[in-house]
Parts: sequence; C-alpha cells; structure tokens
Amino acid sequence: VGACNSRDSFDPVAYEAGILEWRVGRLERLKGPTGYLNLAGLHWLANESTIFGAAADNDIVLPAAAAPRVGTLTLTGEGVVMTVADGVDVRHGDAPVQTLLLADDTTESPVTITHGSLVWTVIKRDERFALRLRDYEHPAIEAFPPIEYYPIDPALRVSATLREFDEPRILNVETVIEGLGWNPQSPGKVEFEIGGEVFELEAYASGDELFFVFGDQTSGRETYPAGRFLYAAWPADGETTILDFNLAYNPPCAFNDFATCPVASPQNRLATRIEAGEKYDPKVHSTPGQH
Repeated sequence: VGACNSRDSFDPVAYEAGILEWRVGRLERLKGPTGYLNLAGLHWLANESTIFGAAADNDIVLPAAAAPRVGTLTLTGEGVVMTVADGVDVRHGDAPVQTLLLADDTTESPVTITHGSLVWTVIKRDERFALRLRDYEHPAIEAFPPIEYYPIDPALRVSATLREFDEPRILNVETVIEGLGWNPQSPGKVEFEIGGEVFELEAYASGDELFFVFGDQTSGRETYPAGRFLYAAWPADGETTILDFNLAYNPPCAFNDFATCPVASPQNRLATRIEAGEKYDPKVHSTPGQH
C-alpha cells in the first residue's frame, strides 16, 4: 500500500483498492508456509538434552504424523544441536541430516528442518531457546474464516510527527509469555491527532520502518485484548509519516498459543476507539489439543 500512503496526493478510489488488495495478501501470508496458522507447538528447552518424537514418553511430544522417536536436542555453547535417530527421515533443504547445529532465528541463516508435513526451527528469546513447530497440513489453515474488518475509514489515516529522544532507548516490553520480555530500540514517540485530540505512541525501530504495538478502547471488546500491530515509514528529517490504522492487524498470538508476541505497553494504550483495521473473534484461536 505504498501508493496509498503517498504524502503528496490522495486518491480515495486507489486508496480503497490498495487496502482491499492488502487484505487479500494478509490472508495469503497468514495461510502461507511462514504464516502463523500452521504453528503446532512451542517447546522451551530447559534441559541439556531433550528427546522428541510422537511417542508419549518423549520429553517433547510431536503430532502423530512424526516418527515415534525423532531424535535428541542438545544445548551446547554454540546453540542447539539436533541428533536424528537411525532410520528417521529428517531433512535440511533436500538433504537428509543426522547431526546438525540448528542456527536460531536471531542468526543470519536460521535453519529450517522438515519431517514429512512437520517443520521446525529454533528460536532464541532472552537467552532461552525453544523449538517452534509448524505443520504445513494443519487443519486450522483450511478452517480459517475470512478476517473481519472495520469499514475503511480514511479519517484514520493520519499524519504523525516523530519526536525523537536525545538518544535511542532500549525499552522493556512485556510479551504474552509470562516472564519473557522484549527489548526493542525506540527512537522516540510519534505524535498525531484523531478527532482534534492529540495522542502519542512509542515507536520501535524495525529496519527502515517504525513498528507499533498499540491498544485502544476497542481492545478486549471488538479487537484483540493484547493490542494490534502497525507499521509506518521512517520519516525523513523534518518530515512526517503516515499512521494508517486501516492497516492495523492482529499479532500472531491471536491465532494460537505458540507465538511470543509483545503486548501493548501502558504508554501505547490509546484513550480512544480506533475503529479501523482488523477485528478479533476468539473462535479463530486454535488451542492445544485441537491438532
């Protein structure tokens, strides 16, 4: 929707078409291989050695599609090393593997492992490692209904000014995982008006964009209780950016229990209703035991 966010002109017809196109892409991404509807497990590795597979006596019990004993995950000084049981077909790309260091998602080249329809990676959060499991044949993908949205409202596409801190700050933001924090770098706060009232949101650095996790007075009612996500272009010096709340969307944790999403901080809870972007229906949340 870059054309929709042009600061120089605004074409309402093109704008609405761009939002509708973004919504189609949003659903495709959710249902895609790296989307969040196929998440099937999140297992924190607390012990030096962890046995995993489909059998009930494993430390990590995988879905029935897996081999009874897939192998072992070992915590080392370099990270998580996977050793595969004899005769089990586990692959990195097209190549079968026996022993492999599973570079985590904070590295330049995270490793993705496949085993039939099951896929796993290692994630690292606060110096803790976890096995993130996906199932490309997860029933939630086909069962997922159309996403419900508020009507498109150009009035909630607002100009915002970045008020930078003297120096960027590292913030402590809570996540949906108890005891697990997130520490993004913040360049400052953005200031904007809605209905003649001035509001602020703390911004998080995300490459050449600003990232926001915000709540409002629809949160926990029509929208997801922990807040919604939104991106905006990083403004050039002396310029403003556009906050388009019609592009606000639900975080991954809205769909299952296997994500580590940040939640809206108290500073980012807006004292107004943002009736734009994605709504939330608890029935779309896939709980453990449904797969």
